[in-house]
Amino acid sequence: MQLQERPVLDHVGVPRIVRSWHNLSPAELYEHAIRHGEAAVVSTGALTAETGRHTGRSPKDKFFVEEETSRDRIWWHEGNQPISEAHFDGVLERMVEYIARNEVYVQDLFACADPRYRLKVRIVTQFAWHSLFAHNLFIRPAEQEREGFRPDFTVMSLPSVAADPARDGTLSETFILVNFKRRMVIIGGTQYAGEIKKSVFTALNYLLPESGTLPMHCSANVGRKADVALFFGLSGTGKTTLSSEPDRRLIGDDEHGWSDTGVFNFEGGCYAKTIRISKNAEPEIYAATNHFGTILENVVYDPDTRVPDYDDESLTENTRSAYPIDLIPNADLSGHAGHPRNVLFLSADAFGVLPPVSLLEEDQIRFFFLSGYTAKVAGTERGVTEPEPTFSTCFAAPFLPLTPETYAGMLIERVRNHDARVWMLNTGWVGGAYGTGQRISIAHTRAIVTAVVQGKLRDVPTRTDSVFGVRVPTRVPEVPDQVLDPRSAWRDPDDYDRQARKLKAMFDENISHVSEGGSAAG
Repeated sequence: MQLQERPVLDHVGVPRIVRSWHNLSPAELYEHAIRHGEAAVVSTGALTAETGRHTGRSPKDKFFVEEETSRDRIWWHEGNQPISEAHFDGVLERMVEYIARNEVYVQDLFACADPRYRLKVRIVTQFAWHSLFAHNLFIRPAEQEREGFRPDFTVMSLPSVAADPARDGTLSETFILVNFKRRMVIIGGTQYAGEIKKSVFTALNYLLPESGTLPMHCSANVGRKADVALFFGLSGTGKTTLSSEPDRRLIGDDEHGWSDTGVFNFEGGCYAKTIRISKNAEPEIYAATNHFGTILENVVYDPDTRVPDYDDESLTENTRSAYPIDLIPNADLSGHAGHPRNVLFLSADAFGVLPPVSLLEEDQIRFFFLSGYTAKVAGTERGVTEPEPTFSTCFAAPFLPLTPETYAGMLIERVRNHDARVWMLNTGWVGGAYGTGQRISIAHTRAIVTAVVQGKLRDVPTRTDSVFGVRVPTRVPEVPDQVLDPRSAWRDPDDYDRQARKLKAMFDENISHVSEGGSAAG
């Protein structure tokens, strides 16, 4: 692939010559990344890179341009901050100046497996490894589909371009600026590649509801009987792990749409957490992670042997691998399937209160979807000494340009119209809170998921939880009965009651903020 030179117009229509490498292959991007000292090859053949001080997203540095086409639709709150068109244009001008002086990488890709909703996305990056990340995560067009490619949306990520808060209206040197009128996101001051992925997700969360499609932050798989299941959950709840089962086909691991014909994947790859990953517990994800073409983020490796250490969290707990979905042997490469029969909300409850599985009625679906709950545990972050609740409305607050009720209403309507059952699973602690109880075993959680998707719990007797009012199955194949009743598993039931009331009060306080138009943004 040859370096291309072509004129582009800046925000005031002045042509600039841009030198760019277009649609390089993974092997070519390896060469560029290594030549420029961006990344290194580890013993498994994967390419690994460090992201510097930003090892995760920077939600406080994300802004939406306040302009006439979207101003009245955007859910304005502390997580969706406005920035002026003039400030956006000023930062964009410096982005254009940068690419006029430096070579950049371009990937022309698709988002949305359903051609009716397909978005042509152009990803422009400073780093070759970011270009490989985009190549892995989005849908890769055939060569003929790239001829005459005209993007519907552009994402430009140039970490070396920093903002000046006094001049640019930002809060720091880091910025993620979303402009729906220009159909563009510009990113600077951060090397974290996840910002690229989530910028496209944010765009789809704005665009798709207008066409009657519900965008969702969830994984999805399908069984032999065309029984589709959705898995909603925040980071660390098991969304990717539980959807990557060998006896079911993976539709996608993170972002989907639910249209009038069924569900479809937004992406063409997976972005999996790798901290403490093991071949025995997650064989498909482990194999894909240790593969040529895969990008590793902030994974520590031995400088001599180049063997990666997935247990090392010295750079961050948020170590990641990004790989094409076709590295998962049972992936459904069509990226779409029919309407879901089961929807699962995953919460890693470190308070040890929520039942391992419960069936939700319509008002409870709305309550728990708008809550988007999980919990941090002591020791995972500096200053966290006891469990802390994390609420992210619709399990996706940082990526929602529209009001939460927009998405909740669409979900309820689809669940009702297609007779889907909605379940809440606690993949966190039982028998006590973190520190006294124990994490529910992955074997028990997998047995619960199997029973749900195979319809084995549809006629099982249930009891009503005294605190949250959800219906809890009294029997699940291959799961001990005492595991299903969190209160009886606690050494002192009165301690459980106090903890349960405490957590319910946290839910109620959070949901009141969501109802009043607050952020509840995780």
